[in-house]
Amino acid sequence: MIGIDWGTTSFRAWRLGADGTVLGARAAARGILAVSDGGFAAALREQCGDWLAEGEDRVLLSGMIGSRQGWVETPYLPCPAGIEDLAAALVAVPFPGAEIRLVPGLSARDGQDVPEVLRGEETQIAGLDFADGLVCLPGSHSKWVRLEAGRVAGFETYFSGETFAALRSATILGRMMGDGPTDLAAFDRGLGRAGDPGHLLHHLFGVRTLGLGGTLAPAASASYLSGLLIGHEVGAAMAAGASVTIVANAQLSPLYARAVAARGGVATLTSPDAAARGLARIGARAWC
Repeated sequence: MIGIDWGTTSFRAWRLGADGTVLGARAAARGILAVSDGGFAAALREQCGDWLAEGEDRVLLSGMIGSRQGWVETPYLPCPAGIEDLAAALVAVPFPGAEIRLVPGLSARDGQDVPEVLRGEETQIAGLDFADGLVCLPGSHSKWVRLEAGRVAGFETYFSGETFAALRSATILGRMMGDGPTDLAAFDRGLGRAGDPGHLLHHLFGVRTLGLGGTLAPAASASYLSGLLIGHEVGAAMAAGASVTIVANAQLSPLYARAVAARGGVATLTSPDAAARGLARIGARAWC
């Protein structure tokens, strides 16, 4: 089977054995936004044509490829939902020479009855090896997922990643920021500020005033802003002292683990192959 995590900006594919073993892997900057005029079938053949030619005739897709802007829009599956529910709700996609199915996203509602949705993360969660707990999936739209008895009971989305990018590129805060690697001391300072009384919007203006006052260097400002945003997110998403599993993201996961520890929690980082394992497990149930 071929399993594919096809997101907005990236394409990741795995050739999977019958037991879920990864036999081959590849990645490309061929997310759905890089495919013009709905040419997803051609893009799939471009990336995985050799595997198809060698006899792979089952393809399982997850991610934004199933969104309104993707190949075929798949309905969101309401929570609670687990692997069996996902496998039963796959959507077929016509494709000569292979059977292609799409994994649906998930929907939920927060405590105030506001809708929540996700696509792609459900497959990563299916690749985890525990049944209960709190899971964080960092990204542009970070997801905090509650697992109960092996099923997604609910989740919340935080706009932290995209907010960071917007503040850095399109506001006065960004004009005072230099480039460079993450400054952990500045990041920790931002985490600490996130725990102070006051609203995030008030704390954000401090990024500018600390720079004006000369106590926050331009090269450290982005790290401070990152700590401030992630600190507010983690403080809202988890109870102090909680245990959190963070689905691996090479850039963000260590920062989120640092923020969890600052709240007195325990963070466990998973393997970056959670999506491949999830696709294998869903596929095993769909094509049993």
